Amino acid sequence: MLALVKKPRIEISLQGEHVDELIEWIRQKFEVSILIPEHSESVPVEETDFWKEMQSNRVGNLLSAARLKANLSQSQFAAKLGVRQNMISDYERGKRRLTPAMAKRIAEILSIKVERIS
Repeated sequence: MLALVKKPRIEISLQGEHVDELIEWIRQKFEVSILIPEHSESVPVEETDFWKEMQSNRVGNLLSAARLKANLSQSQFAAKLGVRQNMISDYERGKRRLTPAMAKRIAEILSIKVERIS
């Protein structure tokens, strides 16, 4: 069962015996919403379409996130690398593979470990 305590915002996952008793005890102090009932069928995240899509372009997603964390647009990032903006877009969409040399340059500019994107 997945429950949400609204204020303060806390998500908890409960399994096993006496789950209902524990939820009732928590409800005495907090407002609680049950997000996923105890008897619902759960699916491992690795089996979801979302996970498969994210994994299919793992490097591009990590690169995009690191660029955004550095507060850089694709154009700004491309200028720092000395490449065209569409090249950054291609990397982030998984349309172009990073070479080891480019991965190293990108890691240096974004101040991340090269292993994160290679």
